[in-house]
Amino acid sequence: MADATAIAKEALAALEAGRQVARFTARDPAFDVGAARPVIAALRELREGRGEAPVGRKIGFTNRGIWDEYRVYAPIWGYMYDTTVRSVSPGETVAVSHLPEPRIEPEIVLGLDRDLTPGMDLAAIASAVAWVAHAFEIVQSIYPGWAFAAADCIADGGLHGRLFVGPRRHLSKTDQATLARDLSALRVTLLRDGERVDTGSGANVLDGPVEALSHLVAALADDPFNPPLAAGEMVSTGTMTRAFPVRPGERWSTAISDYPLPGLSVTID
Repeated sequence: MADATAIAKEALAALEAGRQVARFTARDPAFDVGAARPVIAALRELREGRGEAPVGRKIGFTNRGIWDEYRVYAPIWGYMYDTTVRSVSPGETVAVSHLPEPRIEPEIVLGLDRDLTPGMDLAAIASAVAWVAHAFEIVQSIYPGWAFAAADCIADGGLHGRLFVGPRRHLSKTDQATLARDLSALRVTLLRDGERVDTGSGANVLDGPVEALSHLVAALADDPFNPPLAAGEMVSTGTMTRAFPVRPGERWSTAISDYPLPGLSVTID
């Protein structure tokens, strides 16, 4: 099998061209999650080499309710960049149709003001979260029909396409003290052109966004190729509903209850 840099180059080229390729695990059964980890670092090096700056990480497949649909049975992660993340106001038009088979996911994003290290408990992790926001992640698949194994997802940058982040809620120490519980209780309704298509909750992502963040801290502790989470990074914690295909002209929106964050709306271009 080609080395990690060659895999990263092929995956990134496919993503940039909006085209699809045969999954790497079909070409080499030995390409597994362990073999895919250095590809994450190789993708980052390639993007940094052309001037992109990492701004955080995305966690995928934290929602156990979609594991059977995609046949991926554990979380994955990938980097996000200043070229793939931007803040949006309600009603903005977002350009995503150039991505291969784009789908939309409503997520909770956590912004860090302290480094996260192995062994931190939920309370310590929550105390390092400076702000919370609601976002739409647009995920994509360079593999036709969204058919892949976990290692293929990792090689595709964690399936990250774009992240559109709504207003940030900056947290007090009191907010941080109950953050894990509060975000688990959050409810979200996802709508397409005003019609409800799904509902979800913060608890859907590994029992809560702070719990999902804790999972990533532990996963990075065993990763020799990628650094731990650092102050200044943001982490998108995974979809709270199913992921849905998007098409130009559609208006996607959310309504949030049981936590003080506004919903979000975007029009697809």
